[in-house]
Amino acid sequence: MKTLLLAMLSSVMLTGGSIYDFKVSALDGSTDINFANFKGKKILIVNTASECGNTPQYKDLEDLYKKYKDKLVIVGFPANNFGAQEPGSNKEIQEFCTRNYGVSFPMAEKISVRGDDIHPLYKWLNEQSKEMAKQVTGNTSKDFAWKRFLQDPVIWNFTKFLLDENGKLIAVFYHKVNPMSEEVLQYLK
Repeated sequence: MKTLLLAMLSSVMLTGGSIYDFKVSALDGSTDINFANFKGKKILIVNTASECGNTPQYKDLEDLYKKYKDKLVIVGFPANNFGAQEPGSNKEIQEFCTRNYGVSFPMAEKISVRGDDIHPLYKWLNEQSKEMAKQVTGNTSKDFAWKRFLQDPVIWNFTKFLLDENGKLIAVFYHKVNPMSEEVLQYLK
């Protein structure tokens, strides 16, 4: 009974809680990434892959991180959910990111961002995005397309979730949106 109660409480915390409730293992395995440490900063969460057409976004993510590091943290989540484009081990992914793009922003260990084995953080992000979709009003085809996207945003590598300084989801960016585009930068000025 005690175990059941703890499991139910944990489930409520993970689905209805806050980004600050999450800790994930870092890509290098040496530490945890504790989202509570990011209070007061915006957080950009991105699912990544090393063999994707969008992989060059690592450079732009690194540029964004360096430029706004006083008020923004970026956390990359390697995932192999789309086209088997992240086949490497955590060590191989880390070496690839460092060697090819000089990635210095936090990277989490490889996870699943879709499906039955979806990581609890991505489950939470999807739920927050669905809540955001409920706020979309309007009857144009653009409104309908935006609402549909928010209801199921992680359809490919490099989807981006932006949370404000209080941990509230404020924007979700399609995987083709460049991290250094005005669409993203408007939230950092």
